Amino acid sequence: MAIIWGLDLREIQWRKFKGSHMFSPIYHLQKTKMIVYQIAMILCVCSESVGTASLSDYVDQQDGISRRSGGRARIHNNDIVGIFSYNIFVGIAVATIFGSGFFFDLFWPERRESLSVKWAWKISSVVVSIMALADAVALTVIVATYSAHISGVSPEEAAVWFQSNPKPDRVYRHYSYNVGSVVLLWPGVVASFASTYIMWKSIQHNDIHGPKAAAYRMENAKEDSNDAADEAPIPMTAPTRASTPSQPYPGT
Repeated sequence: MAIIWGLDLREIQWRKFKGSHMFSPIYHLQKTKMIVYQIAMILCVCSESVGTASLSDYVDQQDGISRRSGGRARIHNNDIVGIFSYNIFVGIAVATIFGSGFFFDLFWPERRESLSVKWAWKISSVVVSIMALADAVALTVIVATYSAHISGVSPEEAAVWFQSNPKPDRVYRHYSYNVGSVVLLWPGVVASFASTYIMWKSIQHNDIHGPKAAAYRMENAKEDSNDAADEAPIPMTAPTRASTPSQPYPGT
């Protein structure tokens, strides 16, 4: 297969998804990265998925009430619609950065990267983590304190429209999908920052010591020194002539 950007595509193999390879102790922080990256991705994507279902319900609520009232009743729930739209973007961003890191470390743990690529990893991880934190704070505030309301009709008629459309609940914190999305997102934010820290430490270690763990670097160094000793030529020394005892002067 082709080599693209220095990455040999032949290394993309199903066997590398085995636990013995994925959590191999050979490479520095390999096991930690495989676990924490996946936690960040899964939690943020699950929050996004639950939020998408809630987003769809609130959009349907807008369309349904407006249509059945002949356009007189206008429901205002764009706050929850907007934050869930942003939540979708954040989930995709976190999965893109740490998902890429997961697969690159899984298939090409000994790859060599330029300085610009390393900085791209670092900056992207920080940016998506801050985005996730902002998402979690905004979503928590909106779900906990806000609710939908209807304008254009009397309060009594607005209550009737809400009663005829009980799902989703007009009070955001009373709708299980909203609460579930928030609950999933906060651990995802923590895992995202943890993944960022691990990624930075891994890159720093690779720059100084290479990708392998200390124990395996020492083991390889010993093997190399033993091989060098075995292959070293034996020095040939010329035979030395045995010294003869000095003869005394005649007559002594």
